[in-house]
Amino acid sequence: MTQERDRVFMEHAIEIGRSGRFWSTPNPPVGCVLVDHDRIVATGFTHPAGQAHAEVMALQGIDDARGMTAYVTLEPCSHQGRTPPCVGALIDAGIGRVIVALEDPNPAVSGQGIAALREAGIAVEVGLLGDRVESDLQGFLLRMRRGWGRITLKVAASLDGRTAMATGESQWITGAAARRDVQLWRAQSDVIVTGVETVIADNCRLTLRGEELPLADADKARALAHPPVRMVLDSTGRTPADAAVLQGATTIVVTAGETDLPATVQVESVASDHAGRVLLKDWIRVLGEAQFNEILVEAGPTLSGALLREGWVDRVLLYQAPKFLGASARPIGAFEVEALSAAPGFVFQDVTRVGEDLRIIATRAGVGC
Repeated sequence: MTQERDRVFMEHAIEIGRSGRFWSTPNPPVGCVLVDHDRIVATGFTHPAGQAHAEVMALQGIDDARGMTAYVTLEPCSHQGRTPPCVGALIDAGIGRVIVALEDPNPAVSGQGIAALREAGIAVEVGLLGDRVESDLQGFLLRMRRGWGRITLKVAASLDGRTAMATGESQWITGAAARRDVQLWRAQSDVIVTGVETVIADNCRLTLRGEELPLADADKARALAHPPVRMVLDSTGRTPADAAVLQGATTIVVTAGETDLPATVQVESVASDHAGRVLLKDWIRVLGEAQFNEILVEAGPTLSGALLREGWVDRVLLYQAPKFLGASARPIGAFEVEALSAAPGFVFQDVTRVGEDLRIIATRAGVGC
C-alpha cells in the first residue's frame, strides 16, 4: 500500500510542477508535495528565476514539517545559486523522508543533493515515475546533458505536405482550433524562432494572444507575464527596423551580417556557412548560452529544411489540414535527399484530432519524448 500511496502523491507532484512551465526557465518546472500521515499538507512549484523553488514554496507557511514526507519531481538543489539550496531548507525543516522522481543531470547538483539529504539522516528514494518527469522536463534535461535545449519544429501543412501556395499565401491552412492549440505550445516555449524571409513576407509578431490561449486563469496570467523571447535568424541583416517581431517583448536577431536595428533589439553576431547563411552550429551555441530549455521554431521551408537536413530538430509538431495544395505549393522543408536511407527519420509519439485538423507529434529517434 505504501508504494501505491507514494505513486499517487508523486503523480500529484508532477501535476503541480506543470504549473511552473510557463515561467520557470532557465530552471526546470519542478513540483513538490508535502505529506503528513497520508494527508497532503502543502504543495509548491518552481517560481521565476531568482524566486523560490518548489520545495521552499511548499514549506512556506508550515509551522512544523518535522517527520513529513516530501515528494519532489527532480533532485533538490544543493548549491547556492540565485536562491539558497533547497536541500538545506528540507533538512532545516526536519523532513523525515524524501521521494525523488529523477536525479538532476546538472553538474552542480547531480547526486549531491541526494547525498546531502542522506548524510543528514533523511531517508531518500529515487526513481518513482522518473519516466514521466523525463518527458515533462526534456528541454531542461537535454540542455544539461548536451548544452542546448529541445528544438521543436512547428509546421502547418496540407495533406500533401505543403505549407503555402506558390505566391506565399498561407492564411489559414489550418482551422481556429489548431491555431488556439499553437498558442499553448508558444506559451510553454522559452523562445520562438523564425527566419528573416518569414519576417519580411508575413510581418509576423510571434506573440501570445491571451484571448486564444486555452488555459485556466492562473496559468494564463503566468504565461502572459513571462512571454517567450522572439528570435530571428537573419544571415545578412535584412530585418526591417520597424518589423512587428521587434516590438514589445524581447527579440534577438542572430546574424552573420551588419544590422541597423533599435537599441532594444539584442543582436548576436555569428559566422556564416559556405552558402552565406547563419552557421547553425553557432546558432546552437547562442541557444545554449541563453539557457533556453524549450525552443519552438516557426519558419519557412529554407530554415526548416536546413534544420531537418542537418539533424537539429528534436521534435516535429505538425498540424495537418484536410486539403491538398498541389505540386506548385511550397514544401515543409526546402532540401533534397538522394536516397531513402538518408531521409531524416522520426518516431510518432501522438496523433490527435484538433478541430478539423490533425496534430501529429513525432520525435527524432534516440532523443526521447
